[in-house]
Amino acid sequence: MNNFQIDILIFIIALLSTIFFTIVIKRVLIEANVTDKPIVTEHSHKSGTPTMGGLAILLGILLTSSIYFTNRYLMIVAIIMATAGIIGLLDDLLGLKTKEIQKKVRNIYSAPIEMGRLMLKPGEEARVATEKAKKDLVKYLAEKKVEIVGEAPIKSEVEESEKIIAQIIISLFLLGSGAVSSSVLGIDIGYFIIPVVIFGIVGAINAVNLIDGMDGLAAGILAIASSACAIFAITTNNVDGALPFIALAGVSFGFLALNRYPASIFMGDTGSFALGAGYITAAFLGNVLYFALIALAIPIISVIVSLLHRAHIINLPVEPLHHTLNYKGLSEKKIVLLYWGITLIICILALYFYHAFII
Repeated sequence: MNNFQIDILIFIIALLSTIFFTIVIKRVLIEANVTDKPIVTEHSHKSGTPTMGGLAILLGILLTSSIYFTNRYLMIVAIIMATAGIIGLLDDLLGLKTKEIQKKVRNIYSAPIEMGRLMLKPGEEARVATEKAKKDLVKYLAEKKVEIVGEAPIKSEVEESEKIIAQIIISLFLLGSGAVSSSVLGIDIGYFIIPVVIFGIVGAINAVNLIDGMDGLAAGILAIASSACAIFAITTNNVDGALPFIALAGVSFGFLALNRYPASIFMGDTGSFALGAGYITAAFLGNVLYFALIALAIPIISVIVSLLHRAHIINLPVEPLHHTLNYKGLSEKKIVLLYWGITLIICILALYFYHAFII
């Protein structure tokens, strides 16, 4: 078979196997009652949807790489994804345990009131999460300005510092493979490639993890970005570098078949960790880092906005940005289509300008 036929075959195998594994995993998770309990008020209707569906993504990429084991890059991407997926799975398992129960309140006053960082209009509901909000609740209950309308179970999760350490360990697996070139943007940076790889793995995992908050959002963006990277690699005669992205596009589209709005399964940290780590690993191995970062612009921007919010430089009513858009009245379906559309436009423009002005 020629390279084009191999690429098509790899995509089909990744796509169909992931669809199959997603169907199977979904049934098992429902049977085991491994389901999501959303803490965002607007997503309460999603309660009971199976999570940890990222297991299907792992099985899809592992099957694909085992069938075409002669491509070293694809094998390394699969190993890194499996490593990251296992770490994400541990976080998902811990999330099955409830850390605390937070109150849900409704503003019954005739004017807006400040609840924590939020400004609640009359009739609006919110979860009492911060210490300030809890103090405000006591005051407003006494003044009969709010009423408690429900409770939200808050999941236990790994501390942020522990997550970062685990993600650094994932990067050591990639560095240990010896397959990463010390050249970045055509410049040999020698041992400085070590912190670059660590920062890349940690950044990509957190970017994809953060964007995974709405039906099909993360899977769709990764499917589009991976497809664009594959096209970029192919059109620059980088055949080996294209194959891992083709497989990533296949598993992303395959999972999207059941994860698109309205989703019947969520990927969880198992999937977002695996996709983030796999994507940036493919970028490093295929030496298409600059294009891969451009294609992943939406998740990267989302991370920057969240960091600015946490540093109190800007103020979001709800974090991350896509939840703010939802809070402001834009429907989930429209937000997802908007993010997909912007990602697609960015990728098309990047491909066009590279081939029109750089080559």
